[in-house]
Amino acid sequence: MSEAALRFDWRWLLPRRWPLWLALWLMRRLAARDYSSLLVFGTRLGDFARRLPLPQRRVVSRNLSLCFPQMTQFDRQRLLQQHFRESGVTLPETALAWFAPPKKLLELVRFEGIDVFDRLTASGRGVILLAAHFTTLEIGARFITAAREVHAVYKPSKDPLLSWFFRKYRGAVAASMIASDDIRAMVRVLKAGGAVWYAPDQAFRAKGAEMVPFFGIPVATNTATSRLARLTGAAVLPYFVERLPGTAGYVVRIGEPLQDFPGVDAIADTLRHHALIENEVRRLPQQYLWLHKRFKGLGQDYPDYYSRRYVEPGRRGTSHEQKH
Repeated sequence: MSEAALRFDWRWLLPRRWPLWLALWLMRRLAARDYSSLLVFGTRLGDFARRLPLPQRRVVSRNLSLCFPQMTQFDRQRLLQQHFRESGVTLPETALAWFAPPKKLLELVRFEGIDVFDRLTASGRGVILLAAHFTTLEIGARFITAAREVHAVYKPSKDPLLSWFFRKYRGAVAASMIASDDIRAMVRVLKAGGAVWYAPDQAFRAKGAEMVPFFGIPVATNTATSRLARLTGAAVLPYFVERLPGTAGYVVRIGEPLQDFPGVDAIADTLRHHALIENEVRRLPQQYLWLHKRFKGLGQDYPDYYSRRYVEPGRRGTSHEQKH
C-alpha cells in the first residue's frame, strides 16, 4: 500500500464532511454494544426502511419476481419483509466488522471446512475464497481475516475519504486490501501462496464482462476467477456465510476445492459459480443481497428489468417487448 494511498487530506475536516465523520463515529459506538441489542436494532431498522417509499423496495420486488417466477405474490411479499429485516442487521454487522476486536468477532462464528483451507495454504498453494454478495458480506469477509492471514478484495469508493478509510482501517484488519480491478496484485499474492477473499458476482460492465445466466437470465458478469486460477494455479474454494437464528451467531462454510477448475471455458467456469450461489440463495433466500440491481445495464438486446415500463411475463404482454 503506497503512502499516497494513505495520505490524509486536511480538507476532509471541513464542515461538509462532518456528517460522514459522525456516521463513522456512530458506527464505532455501535460496535461496542452487545450482540443481542445489535440484532434488535438492525431488525427494527429494516422494518422501518421497508415502510419508507424507497426505490430499493421496488428493486427487491423485481429481483424476487425475476428469480422466483413460480412463487406466489404473497410468498414474495413475505420474503421481501424478511429480507429488509436481514438487510437492517447488515448495518450493525458492518460496525462490528470495522471496529470490533477479533476476539469479539470470533466468539460469534463457527467455521466448517477451515481445515481444508489450512491444508492448502500449508502446502504453499494459493487459495481463492470464492464468495458472493449476501447481506452477511462485510462481516463474513471479516471473519476469515480475523481467523487467518487473508487478503480481501474490495471495490474502491468514489468518495476519497471513504476510500482512505477503507485502505487504512479495513486494511489494518486484513493481510492487505486489494482493489477489485488490481488483477496484478491478486496474481502476485496467489503465486506467492497467499489467500484471497473474492466476491466477483455483482453486475459488471468493465472490460472482460461476459453475459452469463443467473437464475436463467443472462447478466453482465466478471469472469476473472477463471483467469486468476489459470494464471496462478490457485485452488478455488466456495465461501458462504449463514446468519443463524436469534443470537446463535454465524457459520462460515468453506467448501472443497472446485475440481477441474479452471476448465476450458471461462463462461462455463462462471456458470459453476453461479450454480453454487443459486443453491445457497434457494437455501437462504432472505439473506441474499436483493437490494443490488444484478440485472441492470444489459444493453439494447435485453429488457430494462428495473424500468417502471417493464412488464413481467404472464401479465400484460411479454417481458422482451420492453426495451431501454
